[in-house]
Amino acid sequence: MRTVTRQAVEWLAAAATDPRDCKRQWSGETGAAVLACGRFWDVLSVPEDLGLPALDALLSIPQAPGPTLADTVSRRVAFFLPPDPAGRWIGSGIRYAGKGAWIAVPAPHRAAGRLRWLVPPDGTGALFVPAAVELALQLALGRSAAQAAPRPRCPMCGAPAAGSRVPGAGRPG
Repeated sequence: MRTVTRQAVEWLAAAATDPRDCKRQWSGETGAAVLACGRFWDVLSVPEDLGLPALDALLSIPQAPGPTLADTVSRRVAFFLPPDPAGRWIGSGIRYAGKGAWIAVPAPHRAAGRLRWLVPPDGTGALFVPAAVELALQLALGRSAAQAAPRPRCPMCGAPAAGSRVPGAGRPG
């Protein structure tokens, strides 16, 4: 096993009650282990349609990304954040897991069933900055809302109007 992968395995397994058992679970039938949140990280889980564009935005900044996990069945993206006992995230479909919560994760170098690392842990302990994640989610939500905004329609057939413009904008009529 490469050094970076080994460091990532050790860092992730350290969150387990029994790190050796955690590694055995990763090698077992399910390929996933259940780890505690709140000690090394908290986890913010969001719907995929917000999480993927937010991750794209986060990967474009010059800061090292934190681990990011996708659940392909529930269509959710989970961002690993620093532990915050007072952490609260509010929004439609937002789930925040802190102290007392648990999360199923595959080994850093593999996928397990429905769970896939979009950004695997690198073993350094790098986590996302909560303010950056919040900003990226707001940006993704804004883009999603703009795409969902009703477009002007042809009054004759109801099809989206080509080259339509907002009344009162642009050249005077």
